[in-house]
Amino acid sequence: MIDVNLVNFEAEVIEASLRVPVLLDIWAEWCGPCKQLGPRLEQLEAELAGSFVLAKLDADKTPEIAGQLSQMFGVRSIPFCVLFKDGQPVDGFVGALPPEQLRAFLAKHLIGEPQAEAEVEVDAEAQAEVQPDAEPGQAADTRSVQEQLADALAQNPGNDDLRFDYVKQLISHGQLAEAAAALAPAMGQIPLQLRFESLQQWLNALEFVSNDPRGRWSVEQFEQAISANKRDFDSRFAKSRLLIAQGDWQAAMEELLEIIMRDKKWADEAPRKTYVALLELLTPPKPKADPGAAGKSAGGIEIAAPVTQQQDPQAELVARYRRKLSMALN
Repeated sequence: MIDVNLVNFEAEVIEASLRVPVLLDIWAEWCGPCKQLGPRLEQLEAELAGSFVLAKLDADKTPEIAGQLSQMFGVRSIPFCVLFKDGQPVDGFVGALPPEQLRAFLAKHLIGEPQAEAEVEVDAEAQAEVQPDAEPGQAADTRSVQEQLADALAQNPGNDDLRFDYVKQLISHGQLAEAAAALAPAMGQIPLQLRFESLQQWLNALEFVSNDPRGRWSVEQFEQAISANKRDFDSRFAKSRLLIAQGDWQAAMEELLEIIMRDKKWADEAPRKTYVALLELLTPPKPKADPGAAGKSAGGIEIAAPVTQQQDPQAELVARYRRKLSMALN
């Protein structure tokens, strides 16, 4: 089970579903039925051992994604679960379904899939006999994205795309020392690519929270310090780093904007550089061209790629904050 947000949604849900089905559980802390459904799904994930991945998304912390999926399916309540396969949302359900109904829902999509071997009642020896004859790409399905990226990068260390994805994975999982080591070769490039500069700024924020005493402050403590002195840029910048570490990047950008509007050159423009880094990391990747995508039906759900792209709330968020930065700098 993994927790997802705006930062890792693309990698942990969309890209991961190209290898194994991903069931996204949209929940909230205040939702009673959500607390009933969560343990049932976690138990099923353990029982089916690799047949699917359970991802959990807090609707209150990531309303952009929750809202888009709710609109797509015409759903207004939680818990709300969406199954992703081959990079697309293909089915879903609402409510704390009992275990037998959850099994029936998953069976529609997992039976017959290579990853669904766990649903077939065979003993360990039989499974061992099946594995050697698996398709070449099937064994990789059970390995983590991080392991696959590490192996691929080791074989091709000059591939910047692999390095970017690998470092992003390491940072997302809190492996800061490993991320810094993997990022170092890219930081020596001339000219330095913005995407690697963005990873470095993200890493700087997380390292600050891990190593600086103020990293253990609460948001309320920072707010008290700032209320006493609106130009306490050290506290504002430290607060933005704490918000980044907590995954609240929108609030972090608002705090950075406050510094930029008051002093554009403060700390060698560190607030602007951090703000630009967040915009870069939040920018959705450009979709690959697929002439036949429009009008495809997946699991009974029409996927209209051009419309979805135009309504992408994450892209709208990035555009809105780019405009805010432009206004603050001019």
